[in-house]
Amino acid sequence: MPGKYIEKYDQVPVTKEDLDWAELITLDLSQYEQPRGKEDLVKQLDHAVRNVGFFYVKNFNISQEEIDNQFALGREFYALPLEEKLKFHSASDLERGEYNSYRPAGQRILGNGVKDNVQVYNLPKFDGHHERPQPSVLTENIKEIENFSRKCHTEVVEKLLRLFAILLELPDEDQLVRDHQYDVKGEDHLRYMHYAARSAEDNKKVGELYTPGHTDLGTVTLLFRQPVAALQILNSEGNWKWVRPQDGTITINTCDALTALTGGLIKSSIHRVHAPPADQAHIDRLGVLYFARPNNHIVLDPIQNSPLLQRLGLTTNVFTELGQHLTTEQWVKVRQTQQQRRNKDVKISSEGKYIYKPKDLEIIPGLQAAVYN
Repeated sequence: MPGKYIEKYDQVPVTKEDLDWAELITLDLSQYEQPRGKEDLVKQLDHAVRNVGFFYVKNFNISQEEIDNQFALGREFYALPLEEKLKFHSASDLERGEYNSYRPAGQRILGNGVKDNVQVYNLPKFDGHHERPQPSVLTENIKEIENFSRKCHTEVVEKLLRLFAILLELPDEDQLVRDHQYDVKGEDHLRYMHYAARSAEDNKKVGELYTPGHTDLGTVTLLFRQPVAALQILNSEGNWKWVRPQDGTITINTCDALTALTGGLIKSSIHRVHAPPADQAHIDRLGVLYFARPNNHIVLDPIQNSPLLQRLGLTTNVFTELGQHLTTEQWVKVRQTQQQRRNKDVKISSEGKYIYKPKDLEIIPGLQAAVYN
């Protein structure tokens, strides 16, 4: 249980604005252990991961109390004085692609002179390879944090990995689970994320965005219900849609490493963080997320023993086409190094299009990050 000074977390009310919400499927994980339950879930999942890369899950064996406790811990951390939080920040770590512990807001120029408004605290998974000092508000609750982190993995990530294995027609539904073992060295992490409300004037300067359109770099991302509307996805028709905060669900998006492993079959979801609607524009946005990635030694080549990928001819990806056979660890480091680069000359057009210098987007020679305007 949390330390005695951690008060209950109460989420803010949802927006009353009439937003253009995305239509996403919801996987009921209570079906998972039922006869043919996994196969039925795969049928529901198939279209979503090939076309959008976003869906919800419900009945995932993590209680609302456990989730609320994580939001409360995030709230308490961000309430600390900046000088206290900065004890857990390392600029040199960020420069070399290490992205654990604290990153303060204002590290990057979003554009037109406006700095980012995002604070991040990453807690690496408890695999024995990422021992780091933590602030007392977290160390006093570290067992609860570890339990929550492990449940994200076993109750959600592993189940999804088995569904993906069935979709790919792999001979063993645990094949991907073995490539994502919690106690094997990897870069998975739990994140508390804080977006500070901004003025209407600054929002206008950056195209009404907190974070431009992008993809995540791992396997799947778990976003626990966040009632401040801000997340938007780019659907298969090329339109940006708001993601509705649904009770009792986790929002899941598929990511770059999974796209690489499946030769592009599973879409790495394109999403952005928009300034909240008018009735929530004044509210800071606190998020709890879990980022799952293959173990560090896994080579991100397309899976060779998938009959489906072989039939479809999906035997290469953006890495192999450049003659690269990156491990997860190599990919994470080069991508995070690019993400944390202190770009200083971003231009934003009146239509909200972000224009970067090519060097700011280079991940490895021949491969640039995409910014989806």
